[in-house]
Amino acid sequence: MTDALPPIPRLIKGGWQLAGGHGAVAERAALDDMHAFAEAGITAFDCADIYTGVEALIGRFLREWRGRHGAGAPPIRVHTKCVPDLDLLPRLTRADLERTVDRSLRRLGVDRLDLVQFHWWDYGAGRMVEAARHLEAMRRAGKIAELGATNCDTAHLAAMLDAGVPIRAHQVQCSLLDRRALGAMRALCEPRGIPLLAYGSLAGGFLHERWLGAPAPAEPLENRSLVKYRLIIEEWGGWDALQSLLRALHAVAARHATTIGAVAVRWTLDQPGVGAVIVGARNLHHLAPTRAALGLALTAADRAELEAALPAGCGPAGDVYALEREPGGRHAVIMRYGLNAAAPD
Repeated sequence: MTDALPPIPRLIKGGWQLAGGHGAVAERAALDDMHAFAEAGITAFDCADIYTGVEALIGRFLREWRGRHGAGAPPIRVHTKCVPDLDLLPRLTRADLERTVDRSLRRLGVDRLDLVQFHWWDYGAGRMVEAARHLEAMRRAGKIAELGATNCDTAHLAAMLDAGVPIRAHQVQCSLLDRRALGAMRALCEPRGIPLLAYGSLAGGFLHERWLGAPAPAEPLENRSLVKYRLIIEEWGGWDALQSLLRALHAVAARHATTIGAVAVRWTLDQPGVGAVIVGARNLHHLAPTRAALGLALTAADRAELEAALPAGCGPAGDVYALEREPGGRHAVIMRYGLNAAAPD
């Protein structure tokens, strides 16, 4: 395939919340939402080989999109991931990786993957760079247009770059509540022209008017996303500190006649090194506030008010995804390490 790949846009529609563990998905409604987002100009979608059912759902959307618009269909950019199962890492082969890539091609119904973001569960298993080189060989063979990384720490991303693996982008968690990627990782990526693709800018929906003045949610929480970001809130400063931030976000939003979510997304977009924000918008109700972030211009006073609402020494601390990698740690509770082997074609 020789078609030019459209550039990475500033907003990307995320797919994790359409995967297993987030509640039932009404396929027709999800497809209609994808069409609405694309018609509104949000023409990039993020998914993964391990997001159960999401690649196939986006593949169906792509077929409908081409059917509705014909040869002149506005281009859609799809980012997926390659996440080999944890127990396979010590013996992973190129053939294993190629089967995963071929399955993504079939599910999406394309002959080239736009961006494959590579993840490695356990650095102690070794062979990460070797696996990345296998993916690079598939890129040169035409199965992949661009390679990326996701949730990689600074040292191991540097190792892939030093080995000549052309990393185009790095997907990381980044928000007012989590600035880990804005330290050493940004210092590595920004001079090399590697944009950070930020997820979690809305903290799984906790940065929203519905939580302003509300008590902390009772356990058990409804889905894995809420569990993940509730833990991030605790690392960051706790529920009372979140209320202070929500009040500041609400005040800034009121001055601009917009929403807390739009302000939170805009703050993330404005961080040096951040190329795009991935918004896990589950349905059409989120389209207008998501788009509003693009036209929002925060003032110096707005930014100062938000900074003043952050607790001193707020976390989480450390490198990108370090907390989530701690074996048996509380942040690992939502992880699913063996989804690839069990995944249907």
